[in-house]
Amino acid sequence: MAGTELFGDEERKEVADVMETGIFIRYNQDDARNGHWKAKTFEKEFSDYHNIKYTHMCASGTAADAISLAACGVGAGDEVVVSPFSFIAPVEAVLAAGAIPVFADIDETLCLSPEGIEAAITPKTKAVLLVHVFGAMARTQEIADLCETKGVTLIEDAAPALGASQNGKLAGTFGKVGCYSFDFYKIITAGEGGAMITNDESAYNTAHMFADHGHDHIGDNRGMEEHPILGFNYRVSELHAAVGLAQFRKLDTIIAALRKNKTILKDGLKSIPELTFRRIDDEANESATFLSFFLKDKATAEHVKAALDDAGIGSAYWVTNKYHYVHNWEHLKEMKVAAKMPVSMLENAPDYRNISLPISEGIMERLLMVEIKVLWRDEEATALRDKLVTTISNALK
Repeated sequence: MAGTELFGDEERKEVADVMETGIFIRYNQDDARNGHWKAKTFEKEFSDYHNIKYTHMCASGTAADAISLAACGVGAGDEVVVSPFSFIAPVEAVLAAGAIPVFADIDETLCLSPEGIEAAITPKTKAVLLVHVFGAMARTQEIADLCETKGVTLIEDAAPALGASQNGKLAGTFGKVGCYSFDFYKIITAGEGGAMITNDESAYNTAHMFADHGHDHIGDNRGMEEHPILGFNYRVSELHAAVGLAQFRKLDTIIAALRKNKTILKDGLKSIPELTFRRIDDEANESATFLSFFLKDKATAEHVKAALDDAGIGSAYWVTNKYHYVHNWEHLKEMKVAAKMPVSMLENAPDYRNISLPISEGIMERLLMVEIKVLWRDEEATALRDKLVTTISNALK
């Protein structure tokens, strides 16, 4: 779990700064906070890293998705193209906006494909919410070009591939906005937290106001601020921002270790001719959180997964996972909700019980993954490589 492996004095120091002042809110209280502005500092450093004008830090990755949709004008009845293979948070954000998630096919990047997106676009399509899953990116420039041609807004959820790039351009910087999560399972963590980035001043202004009840954040008296729009409370606390700031300063170290350890494993598995690997168009610059590989068919993948389990090797077979694959989201299929949602009242809403994505299904049923750890010593990574090679080779005999 990447950043969680590296909690230390840096995080404790940043949190102690906040505890010293007792100012946990990210806004105002200027005199009492003794110069400590953790969210603002994070935003400045995150923007500089991405060579982008604006960052808004918020409460979670789901909040970042919701804020990004609002900043792009996505609302009631709009269709948003989404992936069948990601955490469900982006889909939930679309539903909460009153918009309609429309699922499209992935390709062997494991992200939405340009072909899948194009097939899903209709006259009601407002945006594509592209998730860069499990440490590597989609065919992002192709997708950005397609969105521009079709007049559709590209929103990138780059949470699972923070720090990855293609041809020198970082994940999250291809579209109008990019969004990130810093929850406990991400490359860096704030415990809970998220962020949205953009070069669009209007989108940024909408985002920071929408995330804080419509406050315009002008002046230093919160009670006298104007409210140009309605909004919600998606604020991040200074405590979470403090942890996120310390973690973000470790990002390059984290990614370098992940890349090194993934290379050790992959170089070993290349000796198995029955395996093929995930398509990664700029592999030297991925975030490398997982090693992803394909078997020839579903039966073989299930057999290899069982062998890995028997050998005590942790792996993921997402076809059966309840977390990240649309076919297992029974609560979405049956629209099991706390109260009626707008999507249930819209004529163009899909029947989520009958989603048919045969290309995606053919990819997913052959896919296995192994998580990469930051703190593996070379000998640990090498030992795991050898165990993987032996276990998979024997299973394929």
